[in-house]
Amino acid sequence: MSLAKRAIAECIGTFWLVFGGCGAALLACGVPNVGIGYVGVSLAFGLTVLTMAFAIGHISGCHLNPAVTLGLLASGRFKGGKDTVAYIVAQCIGGIIAAGILYVIVKSAGASFSGVAGDFATNGFSADGTTAHFGGAAYGMGAAFAIEAVLTCVFLFVIIGSTDRRAPAGFAPIAIGLCLTLIHLISIPVTNTSVNPARSTAMAVFVGGEPLSQLWLFWVAPIVGAVIAGILYKCVFEEKCCCCKDCKCDKKDDCKCDDKADDKKDDVKEDKKEDDKADDKAAE
Repeated sequence: MSLAKRAIAECIGTFWLVFGGCGAALLACGVPNVGIGYVGVSLAFGLTVLTMAFAIGHISGCHLNPAVTLGLLASGRFKGGKDTVAYIVAQCIGGIIAAGILYVIVKSAGASFSGVAGDFATNGFSADGTTAHFGGAAYGMGAAFAIEAVLTCVFLFVIIGSTDRRAPAGFAPIAIGLCLTLIHLISIPVTNTSVNPARSTAMAVFVGGEPLSQLWLFWVAPIVGAVIAGILYKCVFEEKCCCCKDCKCDKKDDCKCDDKADDKKDDVKEDKKEDDKADDKAAE
């Protein structure tokens, strides 16, 4: 698949993540009596990733997140250079397009924003240590950095592990989507949950103020966590390819490991058949 096509898929996928997740937060979360609340928003984010993983996973890998792309790069699962740049740019463009449409929708209903963290589903933290933006306690910069880094690290660990060739095939989108749901259930009261620099950037550019001035944290913390997870999985849990010496890849297109395993099984079956024939002959 060409890089251009993969980048377009990433743009579409990130559009859906921002539009579906942030759209649920803006349009459906606070409806009196029937609003979906934190749980509904958490599920919305998880469902966007789950559905897009099935839709474009075979095209681009369905990163939808600069931190995921860089974490996979650190793990050896993704190419560097222009591929990485194209993915990150496409993700940010897709997110900004989605945020722009949401901005027009909510402004048409008379919404106004004052540039504080949490406006327009933005991410942030309590700059003064006393203001609680997201319904929880007043979490400061240290708490925000810690939770974003840790949760992104776990998210990448689940992504890399569930897509490992040794993992059960076909279930990765479910594990990844549910993991993102759980991440939101944990951290919405702390930072409004980012773990995704493209998602944070997309919403912040339309509000300015605190969300834009604090945006650096929602790039640095998720990327730090993602890179740690990528390096950890690569160094501790990854198995080297048995058909090429010193191979550090998880999966090669020309890998003969599975073929060798199949050949060995066939040899065992043939040996068993020969033994059975010998036993039958002896019995006669």
